[in-house]
Amino acid sequence: MTKKQLLSTLSIGFAALGLLSGCSSPANPKSTNAIDTFYDFQLHAPSGQAMPVSQFLEQVKSVDVILVGEWHTHAGVHHFQTQLLKQFIKHKHNIALSMEQFSRDKQSIVDQYLHGEIGEQTLITQGNAWPNYESDYRPLIEVAKTHNVDVIASNAPKIMVQCIAREGLQYLDSLDKDQRQLVAKTIFTGESAYKQKFMASMHHGTEQQNEQQYAAQVTWDETMAESIVNYLKANPTKQVMHIAGMFHTEGGLGTASAILKLNPNLTIAVITPTETITENSPDYQLKVIAPPARYVQKNHRLEAYKALGKRKNTIDCDSLTPIKVQ
Repeated sequence: MTKKQLLSTLSIGFAALGLLSGCSSPANPKSTNAIDTFYDFQLHAPSGQAMPVSQFLEQVKSVDVILVGEWHTHAGVHHFQTQLLKQFIKHKHNIALSMEQFSRDKQSIVDQYLHGEIGEQTLITQGNAWPNYESDYRPLIEVAKTHNVDVIASNAPKIMVQCIAREGLQYLDSLDKDQRQLVAKTIFTGESAYKQKFMASMHHGTEQQNEQQYAAQVTWDETMAESIVNYLKANPTKQVMHIAGMFHTEGGLGTASAILKLNPNLTIAVITPTETITENSPDYQLKVIAPPARYVQKNHRLEAYKALGKRKNTIDCDSLTPIKVQ
C-alpha cells in the first residue's frame, strides 16, 4: 500500500496517525515550550507528544489539505498560522492558502491586492475583511503576497448565510444563477455526528430555528470544502492550508467531512488549538492558553443572545443588502 493510500484509509482522512506512534517516543503531554502568555504555542502530535513544526512538515508533505482551526482573535493561534505558512514556503511546499475570512464574491478583490493593484484599505473595505483583519490576518496575507502564494476566498457570502439562518435553505431558490454560484451546489443537512454536536451547543430557539441555524452552519462548511476541492482539481500539484474557526474543523467533522464527500481520495490533516493535550486525539494539537470565558453570569449570556436576535433582522434578504442599524 502506498503512503497516500494508507493516509486515505485513516479515520476521516487524517494524515500519518500511524506514523506518529511509530516514530516517536512514548507520549509526553508536557510542552517543550513554556505556555505562559497568549502569544505562546506548542504543536503536539495526536499521541500527545510535543513536536517541532519541522517534524510536522515532514509528516504532511504528501497530504492534500491541512486544516488549521482557530479560536478567533487568539494571538498565539494567529501567530502560529503565520509561522506555519512561512515554514511551508521555506521548505518548498507548493502551498496555497484558503481562508474562511474572505468569501467567494470577493476573490477578485483579494487577487487584486495580492497583485499590487489596490491598497490595503481597499482590500479591507471592498473585500469585507473581518474587523480583526489588521491584527490577526494581515500577517498571513502579507506573507502570501510576498511569496506569490495563491489565496482562496473560500467562504459563502455572510449575508447569504444570514438569510439561510432566517429563512432556511429554500432561500437559495430565490437567487439568480450568478448569486447561486457563490454557495456550494449541495448542502447536506441530514443526521451526522457534526449535526449532533451542533444541536448540543444550541440552548435557545425552536426546533425549526435551530434547523435553520444548522443549515447556515453547514453552508459555510460545504462552500469552503467545495472551494478547496475545486482549487485542487484545477491545481493538482498544490497543497492547501485552510484556516477557519475550530468548530468547522476539529475531529474531522464539518469542513473536513464535506471535503471527503466531494473527493474521498483527498488526504487531510487537522490542527486544533487546545489548552489540554490528550494522548489519543484525532487531530494534531496546538497547545495555547484558552481564551477567557466570554460570560460568567447567566443574565449576561441571555442579554447577548437577545442582541444577536435583534441583529438577525438588520438584513434585507430580497435585495441582499445590509440595513443600517440606527
